[in-house]
Amino acid sequence: MGHPAAEAPGDVAVEPAPDTRQIAAWAAWDWGSAAFNAVVTTFVFTVWLTGSSFAEPGADTDAVTALHSQWLGWGLAAAGILVALTAPALGTLADAGGRRRPMLAVSSAVVGASMLALWFVQPAEGGMADAVRLGVTLLAVGTIAFEIGSVAYNALLLQISGPRTIGRISGIGWGAGYVGGIVLLVVLYVGFIQPDVGWFGVTSEGGLDVRVSMLIAGVWFLAFAVPVLVMVPDRRRQGAPPARVGIVGAYAAVGRHIAHLWREQRSTLRFLVASAVFRDGLTGVFTFGGVLAAGSYGFSPDEVIVFAIAANIVAGASTIGAGWLDDRYGPRRLVTWALVVLILAGSAVFLLHDAGKSAFWAGGLVLCACVGPAQSASRGLLARLAEPGRETELFGLYATTGRAATFLAPAAFSIAIGVGGEQYWGILGIVVVLVAGLVLFAPVRFPRGLGVDGRRDVTAAVR
Repeated sequence: MGHPAAEAPGDVAVEPAPDTRQIAAWAAWDWGSAAFNAVVTTFVFTVWLTGSSFAEPGADTDAVTALHSQWLGWGLAAAGILVALTAPALGTLADAGGRRRPMLAVSSAVVGASMLALWFVQPAEGGMADAVRLGVTLLAVGTIAFEIGSVAYNALLLQISGPRTIGRISGIGWGAGYVGGIVLLVVLYVGFIQPDVGWFGVTSEGGLDVRVSMLIAGVWFLAFAVPVLVMVPDRRRQGAPPARVGIVGAYAAVGRHIAHLWREQRSTLRFLVASAVFRDGLTGVFTFGGVLAAGSYGFSPDEVIVFAIAANIVAGASTIGAGWLDDRYGPRRLVTWALVVLILAGSAVFLLHDAGKSAFWAGGLVLCACVGPAQSASRGLLARLAEPGRETELFGLYATTGRAATFLAPAAFSIAIGVGGEQYWGILGIVVVLVAGLVLFAPVRFPRGLGVDGRRDVTAAVR
């Protein structure tokens, strides 16, 4: 079974120079997304939501922390299931009319609104459980909108890059997200979270420091979502008719595309399944990292922020650097080695939990150094596999399969806590998901001539 892209070397050879302004505008969305990924779901809000601030007076703090962590896990798992049910139709509808920017705009607005609404999550005696449920609900809504927006955002990558530069540009985007996380975390830490009395007289009374931080994070996300909507135009698939596609038709189109992949590009279909599993494990590393640092390894809220800053520095540098390795040696090798190191480092953090903070610092930074490169290389690998003219459609399916597995890491995290009886067992659940992803990915074989095995592969195709 051949791959059309591999059989058209002329298409690979002709690659215009990328537009640096469009690259910067596109990467700005990733920069702003750190407000949701780093501040809300990883290092600030979820740590506060699952911590002692929401324990009723006299309650067993450890038990409450474990319970609220499970609620968080199940809430994010439910969000993943809803994304899996809606992303296929929304992605196909946007692709049919070349309407990726409107889809990205609406999704970004919902994410920003859900972040701003976190202001209303406030600990109050007698209503702690209700406050946590509100927080988990808003997180779930934001997660759904963020993941749907990412479908359109990832598809726009293919309009600003080519086979020889996609690894670097993808890495710049992921790296910008980590650097943006550093900047925003420093601002919030110095201005509101660390001092007893922060800027504008903000204190920790009633979680005011965290709630104000959520307002700033929401504005940050919305502001940096604007450039890509202005600078990167939609491009309808060449030759695609401007036909209207209904919901039923959208799902039918997805089914036809899957059947086509099964007949003609089975390796691509296998990659979609494998990446759905290991990408959810990668997401779980950052989603539950801050919660574990505070709940199982004795980090104070201030120490969680310091670790978050260090983690984002390491992740940003490694992801940008790995983009060059991606283009030179190929995304398949990069993904494989990143997953192997992640599994080893995660297992070490679990086994050495009695060592406390030092074990989490060492293992956690190694994990952070591998997550971004694996995510970026996975995105670049799929772009190389896409048939000319069907790139956006394939990225919609990428999101569909990915969201179909979104419940795996949160569910494994919660189940592992239930089995082990302590929060740190959640690490083992995430490791299991990464192992499953690697087992599915390792045997996949890809067509030659697409750059999956590095620059020499692309060169061989164009000669």
